[in-house]
Amino acid sequence: MATYKESVGTAVRDIAGEDGVVTGQLWYDTNANEYKYRQQFKGDAWSTGNALNTARIVAGGAGSQTSALCFGGKTPPVTAANESWNGSSWTEVNDLNTARESLAGAGVDNTAILAFGGNPPFLANTENWNGSSWTEVNDLNTGRKDLTRAGTNTAALAVAGNTPPVSALNESWNGTSWTEVGDLNTARRQLGGDGTTNTAALVFGGRNAAPSNLENTELWNGSAWTEVAPMIREARTCGGIGSSTAALSFAGEGNSPPINQAKTELWNGTSWSETSDLSVGRIDITGSGSSTAGLAFAGGSSPGALVTAGNTEEWNANVAIGAWVTGTSVNTARQGGRTAGTQTAAFFAGGETPSYTANTEIWNGTSWSEVNNINLARTAHEAVGTQTAGLIFAGYTGPPGTTNRTETELWNGYTWTEVNDLNTARRNLGGAGTSTAGLAFGGLGPAPARVTNNESWNGSSWTELADMNTARAGIGSFGTQTSALGCGGDPDGSFTELWNGSAWTEVNNLNVTRESMGSAGASDNTTGLIFGGSQDSVEEWNGTNWSNTTKLNTNRNNLGGCGSTTLALATAGGPPITNIVEEWNGTGLVTTTVTTTSD
Repeated sequence: MATYKESVGTAVRDIAGEDGVVTGQLWYDTNANEYKYRQQFKGDAWSTGNALNTARIVAGGAGSQTSALCFGGKTPPVTAANESWNGSSWTEVNDLNTARESLAGAGVDNTAILAFGGNPPFLANTENWNGSSWTEVNDLNTGRKDLTRAGTNTAALAVAGNTPPVSALNESWNGTSWTEVGDLNTARRQLGGDGTTNTAALVFGGRNAAPSNLENTELWNGSAWTEVAPMIREARTCGGIGSSTAALSFAGEGNSPPINQAKTELWNGTSWSETSDLSVGRIDITGSGSSTAGLAFAGGSSPGALVTAGNTEEWNANVAIGAWVTGTSVNTARQGGRTAGTQTAAFFAGGETPSYTANTEIWNGTSWSEVNNINLARTAHEAVGTQTAGLIFAGYTGPPGTTNRTETELWNGYTWTEVNDLNTARRNLGGAGTSTAGLAFGGLGPAPARVTNNESWNGSSWTELADMNTARAGIGSFGTQTSALGCGGDPDGSFTELWNGSAWTEVNNLNVTRESMGSAGASDNTTGLIFGGSQDSVEEWNGTNWSNTTKLNTNRNNLGGCGSTTLALATAGGPPITNIVEEWNGTGLVTTTVTTTSD
């Protein structure tokens, strides 16, 4: 075979394997004896959007990803509230004439929509939205709730529901009135469905009279329903968007825990396949749009419970997976602050502005809000836990080497409380765990000198445990009290050590030396991300090795990090001091083997 240079006229770099390869690089893999190309994978993904003004469950909705309405539902109580989506945010507009929940809606944008059915009691009321107000029009023939829909405000279907009992009824709207047409094969309520007209539609899931949650799927051809391939899972109160040939089913309640599912399935016209999950599992959800660009909004974590944060998610097909996207900035720019939690629920506390700050902000999946400050303004500390239960410890409040701290503070979701101190004062350390079980390891101690000290938090006090093998500061870290990873730092930059609950073991090094980086990981030490640290490179840990993945958009160190390998945040940092936040949506780099000829 001709070499790449002979065929194309360009020499490429020899690399043993794939370590150090970046997106867009062509190289010769001397291990495999093949030319390879690294590219960004395109896939389907949900991203968090701006929340509704009024949290609600069992609402009606219709429209597209860029132009939609959310109307009615239960807040509680039952509401007539109506909100319009403009592609980036929700605005309150004129209410329904009749407050109701468990209703359906049909329409392709926010200027012409139909709302029908609902509770209480079992309503037949139909209202038409003209872009500014609702008008009462002809009722359904049979009042019902928990129904689904397809179509527009001039050609729509009202399918199944609770009459009571469960119903197979199907009515067709011609722009003026409803007519009963062919029934479903399986009577049900709380089902999902969608379609672009009243002549082609898809319905799926729901609950029968037994009661059991269903996976049954039926296809409407304009005159009759046909049973087609079922969903992979059973689900009621799931959301549905799309058409009879390309649709999504998402969230809902299954027959087994967890009750609030995040699962998403894609219909290709013949069968269902699993695709990317929602960020927040929920039931009683509403949606609008298509299988390639849609919205999921409202819903609850359990029957009667509201999702008040992150309750709007946007679906986009064929987007870059494994990319960092700039999100909403923190309110106070800083470096040396620390973040703990997930991509959808986190706190960010302390740091330098350049003066030391006690400022604390919480992330709800969409925006940052300032809340009660930590008691001791500090920087170079560590944080572990979630948005609602966290721990910060150590750091410094003055010139390095003179004012290292031992103070520990506990976050209960509202306020910080001082608890028992660390045994060893230090800064620039690593940490892993929760508010009730955590580790503090390494860092800069007195002198200043790098230390190996390792301490365990049991919910009330710190205990000295087996030291790290190598003294270091500026450590990246993730995991739990019993299973953690510490990597990089000064002076080694690449060393990685693994904690098994009783001892540290040296494992495979980072590919790029770094310190003062951000990190995110799973609930153990098996997967994690390291990012930044005076650079923009990102590495992913698979439980055994590190591999390079898509870079940050902003080169920085002393940043906060939280989340997992699939959903993470990189928060603030410097220099210069910044308030920029980037969101990670998962791994998506692929390698293609390149073949060449001499022709």
